[in-house]
Amino acid sequence: QGQLVESGGGLVQPGGSLRLSCTASRMITSTFNMYTMGWYRQVGNQRELVATITSDGRTNYSDSVKGRFTISRNGSRKTVVLQMNGLKPDDTAVYYCSRQLGSDISWGQGTQVTVSS
Repeated sequence: QGQLVESGGGLVQPGGSLRLSCTASRMITSTFNMYTMGWYRQVGNQRELVATITSDGRTNYSDSVKGRFTISRNGSRKTVVLQMNGLKPDDTAVYYCSRQLGSDISWGQGTQVTVSS
């Protein structure tokens, strides 16, 4: 089934920006378009929601990133993007792409984001 491949993590100074991208390889477009796509982040053993976007484009953000992060999706490219602006040290984490349909949820391998001066 579709593999999720993330890219775009790295080291950035506070106030900077990063763009995370996730491609659902091996998924056909019609299947990709059925899923709610999202980004989560994990520090230690704690994984938390960052943002999700449904198949019809409805978005949901955690309070901690509202107004700074933007999630979007492109069905024809089978990608979901997280644009992160105004980054803070507290945003440092491993970021995971997700796809969910009902109770079926899958994750990418994760990409490290470090916000530090």
